[in-house]
Formats: sequence, C-alpha cells, structure tokens
Amino acid sequence: MADASTFRGVIDFFDIIGLYDVVLPFILVFTIVFAILEKTKVLGTEEISGKAYTRKNLNAMVAFVMSFLVIASSKLVEIITTVSSQIVILLMLSVLFLLLVGSFYKDAEGGYLKGGWQTFFMFVMFIGIALIFLGAIKNDEGDSWLEITWDYLSNEGQGGDAIGSIILLVVLVLFMVYIVQSPKPTESKKE
Repeated sequence: MADASTFRGVIDFFDIIGLYDVVLPFILVFTIVFAILEKTKVLGTEEISGKAYTRKNLNAMVAFVMSFLVIASSKLVEIITTVSSQIVILLMLSVLFLLLVGSFYKDAEGGYLKGGWQTFFMFVMFIGIALIFLGAIKNDEGDSWLEITWDYLSNEGQGGDAIGSIILLVVLVLFMVYIVQSPKPTESKKE
C-alpha cells in the first residue's frame, strides 16, 4: 500500500525548489502585465498588411522584466501569495453561495420559494457561509475567528452593550420602515 503522504512530499519538494516563491508568482505577474499591455496597447501598434497588431515582442519584454523585478522582492512575493490565496477563498465562497441560492430555483419557472421567503433563505445561506468561513480561520493559538467573536460578544461589558445597541437600532429602523411604507395600489383587471 502506498504511503498516504506521497503527494505531500511532492508539494514539499515543489516548495524546496522554489515553485511557489519564484515560478508561480513570475508566471502570474507576467500573464497579468502582458494581458494589460496587449489590451491597452500602451507600447503602440505596428501595421502589417494594412492591419494593426500590438507589439507583442515589446509587451512580452516589459512583462518579463517586471515579473523578474517582482520576484526579486520577497515582500512583493509574499503580498502576491497572500492576496491571491484570499481572492481564491472569496471566489470559492461566492460559488458556494450561488450553489446554495440556486437550490431554491426551478429550471425556467422561477423559484421554489416566492417573494420574501426566497430573500429570507438567501440571507440565511449568506449568514451560514459567513459563519462557516469564520469558523474555519484560526489564529496562532488555534482559536477560530468565530470563537473569538462569540467570546467577545458574549462577555458582559466587552461586546454585549455594543451588540445590544446595534440590535436596538436595527429593530427601530425596521419598525420605521414598516410604519412609513405606503400601501401599493391594487390594479383592477379589465375584461
């Protein structure tokens, strides 16, 4: 039977040879800079047979040099790694949210739930994903952000007064919206 950590060894080997610190940030920066230069045509175009083409050789050289300058700075590589990993997590959370919201829709006839119920369950799904996300992120001591937030809010004197004030304001705003809203006129059907 194969060792369960064989793939972990491959990942560690990639880390040792600098795949994550050098190669991947280089490819990412090169691709983004090259795409921006191609799209904006900052370095100009050249005309071949009556057609305007971007100067790919200049765009590639500038992107290449900028990529090398970025990977030369370990701070920039660390920022790129942190930001790109967080963007991926945000993208994954949005896809999961859309999957959960999509579970309330039929194919072409609208949703299983109509009106306020659909909005309510979308809100519940959003809160659920946010709580799961906060529960998954842990600090150096091993406590999740959800535990830290709950401890802060549940201890009297620290966060209880602030939460009580926020809940009171939300209830007052909802009450005022309910009172101020004007009734919608009903349309009579003409036959």
